[in-house]
Amino acid sequence: MADETAKPRAARARAERLEVRLTGEQKTLIEHAAALTGRTVTDFVLTAVQEGAARAIEAHQRLTLSVQDGRALVEALVSARRGG
Repeated sequence: MADETAKPRAARARAERLEVRLTGEQKTLIEHAAALTGRTVTDFVLTAVQEGAARAIEAHQRLTLSVQDGRALVEALVSARRGG
């Protein structure tokens, strides 16, 4: 039986699974891209998904802050006009 402490830390940390259904064309494309970058399909997909998720979250946060900042500016202008 293999010693659990002998496994790399990243392998031990990956306890969750995410499954997707894709077409043969999509799978071939992903496999080709992974091979061109010298990475496994798992590593390629995981990296791409993480980067995409980080970009989506950042864009949402920027938009949210932008809306909040816009409201704060309007409130400040209205308040200043009232003399307050």
